[in-house]
Amino acid sequence: MKEGFILEEELKKLPAKPGVYLMHDSADEIIYVGKAVSLKNRVRQYFQKSRSVTPKIERMIGRIAWFEYIVTDSELEALVLECNLIKEHSPRYNTMLKDGKSYPYLKASVQEAFPRLLFARQMKRDGSRYFGPFTSGKAIRDTIELVNQLYHLRNCRRNLPKDTGKERPCLYHQIGQCLAPCQGGVTQEEYQKNFQKALRFLQGDTKGILAELTEKMTRASEEMRFEDAAACRDQINSIQQVTEKQKITSDDNEDRDIIALARGGDEAVVQVFFIRGGRMLGREHYYLTGVEEEPDTAVLSAFIKQMYSGTPYIPKEIWTEKEVEDAGAILDWLSAKRGHKVYFRHPKRGQKERMLELARRNAFMVLTKDAEKLKAERARTIGAMEEIQSLLGMEGLVRVESFDISNINGFETVGSMVVFENGRAKKNDYRKFRIRSVSGPDDYASMEEMLTRRFEHSQRDNLSEEDSFKHLPDIIFMDGGRGQINIAERVLDTLGIRVPVCGMVKDDHHRTRGLYFQNQEIPMDTHGQGFRLITRIQDETHRFAIEYHKLIRGKGQVHSILDDIPTIGAARRKALMRHFSSLEQIKNASLEELKEVPGMNERSAAEVLRFFGKEEGKDE
Repeated sequence: MKEGFILEEELKKLPAKPGVYLMHDSADEIIYVGKAVSLKNRVRQYFQKSRSVTPKIERMIGRIAWFEYIVTDSELEALVLECNLIKEHSPRYNTMLKDGKSYPYLKASVQEAFPRLLFARQMKRDGSRYFGPFTSGKAIRDTIELVNQLYHLRNCRRNLPKDTGKERPCLYHQIGQCLAPCQGGVTQEEYQKNFQKALRFLQGDTKGILAELTEKMTRASEEMRFEDAAACRDQINSIQQVTEKQKITSDDNEDRDIIALARGGDEAVVQVFFIRGGRMLGREHYYLTGVEEEPDTAVLSAFIKQMYSGTPYIPKEIWTEKEVEDAGAILDWLSAKRGHKVYFRHPKRGQKERMLELARRNAFMVLTKDAEKLKAERARTIGAMEEIQSLLGMEGLVRVESFDISNINGFETVGSMVVFENGRAKKNDYRKFRIRSVSGPDDYASMEEMLTRRFEHSQRDNLSEEDSFKHLPDIIFMDGGRGQINIAERVLDTLGIRVPVCGMVKDDHHRTRGLYFQNQEIPMDTHGQGFRLITRIQDETHRFAIEYHKLIRGKGQVHSILDDIPTIGAARRKALMRHFSSLEQIKNASLEELKEVPGMNERSAAEVLRFFGKEEGKDE
């Protein structure tokens, strides 16, 4: 419980106003974010003995150490804030959208005197007209190339008409695909007529151009201009291929997204059909986690809020099979983002219902097809953590931190910290350490310095949420046995931190064989997912430390004291480091011992002795 936080007193202070509440656990992690029309009524419900909640929320309540809230002026503001906070903190008990996809657009720069068709990753308020979003960047580029050929549009970056005549025309003009507005080869009015035809083509009006090309092809064939006829034929085929991808779903030319849901356990798949101008331009599926025990209305609500908070384009209509939780507030929010009214539709019959059914079947196909893959992924991550928890007799293990030391005979020692959450590597939280206070190959002392620095950092005030050191692990895995565990436990005891420490034990062949926990070695099933996860953690910790050490050496940042000895170059320095186990041994070596090093002659050995303040052949 947060210091000074008294639950009964804080519940009394809750205002009867709209807002957002954030639930924290004992490690100060945000585990749930929710919105409320009345914070007083909503938050108090969690702590009433007569509450009726799902098992998932009951587990969440059991972990709440304290809460905070933010008051807003309206439910709509609360909804927007809730979306932002969920996206920022990814609370473990919120239903979360796993994909962070964005889709490209076809951009028509209608605000230019001589407009162009461009590929765009984002939709901006720049006066241009946008088509999409599309699920395939290649489809956009193919379409741009085809339309430019059909209507002889430019694709250069010249500022026209300002730069007219400054440079010679490009290759596209030479091959007859561009009318060269850069040279005044076409007036602005004539060019705009062609561009308007191109826009109508992009909106689906292809009958005119197909008829025109068919006529040209026939005439060229009759006049035995077979190359021209073949070019027309290829353009007709390209147009038909493009238009075949745009399945007509209605004749009302509206923009809409069709959303269908398929569920299985704690996983769900949402299928979205993108309908633009009455045509389906593409489709995409999304994975959701944390949906178990949540009703469909809540899952759809969570998905819609997270998806549309990250996309610049909002369609006029959103079709779903069922009602959406908080529909009124969501529609107000989407309408404000779009600048025009947005509607939810729930078709029950006819062609519209069949489109929803098609989306639903696709969602189930994806879920069924990927069920084994999702099951295997869960087994190797969350399932593996559950297996380790069972072996150790613990529960609630989410965040794991592991540490390792790397050096070459004690030279330029570095350390690594890797982090796994729910069985997955969390690489943004990895950290590197250059050991400062230890000279020579003393892994225990180096480990003590690294752990002290890591956990002292966690006790600093005003750490941001992005700081990896702010979050304490649920368990520490040490790459070694009892000795490494003793070091870690001593550091934690000194700092007053309670985190269990477990050793990852290797056999004589340097292969993982089990765990060392609470003064006993725990054997593991070498074919189990838990064992494989431990091996991955151990290998990743070792890899990260070695790569950092190589990076430092590769950049020439390692400066050994041996570099300052005359006649001792890189080859002899490496030979000295291989022959002696530490810098201290080199300092104490005799002339004869130094001459035994490969590549060392008597003169070089004498230079080493003189450098360390010793006479030739005599110890100090």
